[in-house]
Amino acid sequence: MRNDPLKFRLKSTLPSILLSLLLAAAAPTAAQQSFDTVLTNGHIIDGTGSPWYSGDVGIRDGKIAAIGNLSTASRKQTIDAKGMVVAPGFIDMLGQSELTILVDPRLPSKIYQGITTEVTGEGGSVAPLNDALIQADHDRYEHFKLTADWHTLSEYFARLEKQGMGINLATYVGATQVRRMVLGDADVQPTPHQLDQMKELVRQGMREGAVGVSTSLMYAPAPYAKTEELIALATEAAKFGGIYASHIRSEGDNVLESLDEAIRIGREAHIPVEIWHFKVGGKKNWGRMPQAIAKVEAARQSGVDIAADTYAYPAWYNSMSAFIPPWAHDGGTEKLIGRLKDPATRQRIRKDILAPEHPWDNEWGEIPGPEAVLIGAVHNAKLRPLLGKTLAEIAAIWNKDHPEKDAMDTLFDLLIEDDAFTEVAVFAMSEPDVALALQQPWVSADNDSEGTAPDGLLGQDHPHPRAYGTFPRILRKYVREEKKLTLEDAIRKFSSLPAQRMRLTDRGVLKARMWADVVIFDPATIRDLATFEKPNQLSEGMRFVLVNGTPVIEEGKMTGSLPGKVLRGPGYQK
Repeated sequence: MRNDPLKFRLKSTLPSILLSLLLAAAAPTAAQQSFDTVLTNGHIIDGTGSPWYSGDVGIRDGKIAAIGNLSTASRKQTIDAKGMVVAPGFIDMLGQSELTILVDPRLPSKIYQGITTEVTGEGGSVAPLNDALIQADHDRYEHFKLTADWHTLSEYFARLEKQGMGINLATYVGATQVRRMVLGDADVQPTPHQLDQMKELVRQGMREGAVGVSTSLMYAPAPYAKTEELIALATEAAKFGGIYASHIRSEGDNVLESLDEAIRIGREAHIPVEIWHFKVGGKKNWGRMPQAIAKVEAARQSGVDIAADTYAYPAWYNSMSAFIPPWAHDGGTEKLIGRLKDPATRQRIRKDILAPEHPWDNEWGEIPGPEAVLIGAVHNAKLRPLLGKTLAEIAAIWNKDHPEKDAMDTLFDLLIEDDAFTEVAVFAMSEPDVALALQQPWVSADNDSEGTAPDGLLGQDHPHPRAYGTFPRILRKYVREEKKLTLEDAIRKFSSLPAQRMRLTDRGVLKARMWADVVIFDPATIRDLATFEKPNQLSEGMRFVLVNGTPVIEEGKMTGSLPGKVLRGPGYQK
């Protein structure tokens, strides 16, 4: 008798079907599982841009274990989010906290905004380091009372993990940093051998966990690097799955040409591109944001993976030494100060600021006047009374008995007195341009400020209010008040979009098996308090902030927990 093929298949598969049914019956449902924490009664906005939905979020071992009706599930802790939004933790695309996280690892200014992850390393990254660079940058370390006891990213990450951290942190390896390691601060071009050394430092950084390579092309010695050098370094990062992020060469008169350079680097190095703090600076450039947007859109349509981020304020914040043309920085800070003290060279610097012979990102030509420059940080303790004053106000005081001097002389003198450390807020952007940039679907958010605190050592500076307020300000101003963004899209810009850009495949969205970086807040009340006059004020409205499942803010108060992790890039090799 012939065997019936159908009967044979059923006979052979029946045990496996029965086994699957038995396993399914034995497996606990979400409601039957046990959780560390269950978030209940909230409006879940998952980060994808989708409308909110109701449900419970179950967290176990630092990760989201289930979402649904968990009302009967056992748990160690319940957080009632009734009337509030439950969303992914916010990702700061440029945070600058690599040193301040060693001073106060809780980073209050960050977590009170809902930031659970920061990406840092703007051109000048925290590593690699050598003894010459540590000595050259001693004022920076001394300002924060730190000893640089690391030379590599691996050593820096080990220090972070040993002390603990309030948020997750990732970093680029800076193109400026590897240039300084090999060439110092001189205006020179690398030999083929020196370029190979720089490329090896990028490879080393990527193997140690950097997420990509970055540039900050406005600040010396970065402007000395030619595009071909940057393409070579970006190509190395691309081999490890990294991305290229840039403070482009000019954000003012030559912003379109600078975007072209970034696009060329992306295309030729075969690497995704992130434009940091996307802006159009300088009053005569106001209204050019549509042109910059069109440039990015055209590049995307041609196949270049390019996106951007913004802090959505009309003033930037940087080193006051950026007002000085790049050639005067040749050789580093000591040489710069010497040139400012020399009458003939000082006159040449003045001439190049007022009537540049060659294109450079001339901030003096972008501001309406010295009243648009606000002093934010100094290293010389004698200068601390100047914090919060404008350059115009200081000039009126300092030059009272020196009528031959003007505000530019005051700028030069202040740089001399503060060893070129001074940092300033500069008011030279238009609100319509700022809002238009934020509304683009490929633009996420960044703080562009180091984590800080309103008290202690960090509270002595007078930072840009974005340090405390960027993310709540966007929710208050652009979502609640002006309705230029929906709440769902703002949260997408804070979470899944930056996670997508940074290849953080296990963060940025609320769903099972993702790390439980979660914020809970009332969208009707969340707000920023920091102002340019009084910046050291924590934002209000974050009821709970969880980092890897552990609350760093609970019932609106900081817990002091340090559950953050170092987030290493795709090229990381143990």
